[in-house]
Amino acid sequence: MSLRSYGIAALSALALTLAGCGATSEDDTDPTATAGSSGAQIEIGNTINYGSFSTTTEIDCADGKSLNVGGSNNTLTVVGTCANVNIGGSDNRINFDRVDKELSVVGLNNTVTYRAGDPQVNDTGNNNSITRG
Repeated sequence: MSLRSYGIAALSALALTLAGCGATSEDDTDPTATAGSSGAQIEIGNTINYGSFSTTTEIDCADGKSLNVGGSNNTLTVVGTCANVNIGGSDNRINFDRVDKELSVVGLNNTVTYRAGDPQVNDTGNNNSITRG
C-alpha cells in the first residue's frame, strides 16, 4: 500500500468516526467524498476533512464551513471563510482567506497564514509558524 493510500484510508476512517459526532444535528446532508491526485476530501455536514501528501491545491470553505487538514508537505490555498480549523501533519504551507472562530495546529513545522478574522489560536504542535498577514 502506498503512502498516499495510507493517507486516504486514514482520512476515510476519520470521516467515519466523525460521522457519528453530528448524529443529533439538524444537518441531513449526505457525506460527499472525492479522491484524486490533489488528495482526499470528505465533507460531512458543514465540515471538510482533507488529507494528502505532497500536493498543491485549493480548498473552498465557502461561508463558514469548518476544516480538518491532515497529511504532510502540502501547499494549500483555502478560500472563503472557515469557522474552525484543525491542522495536523507536518511541513504544510497553508494560506487562508479568513478564519473566524478557532485555529488549532497540532502538527510539526507547519506554516499557516490567515488574511482576515480574529480566531482563537492554539498551537500545541512543535515549530509551527502561525501569522495573520
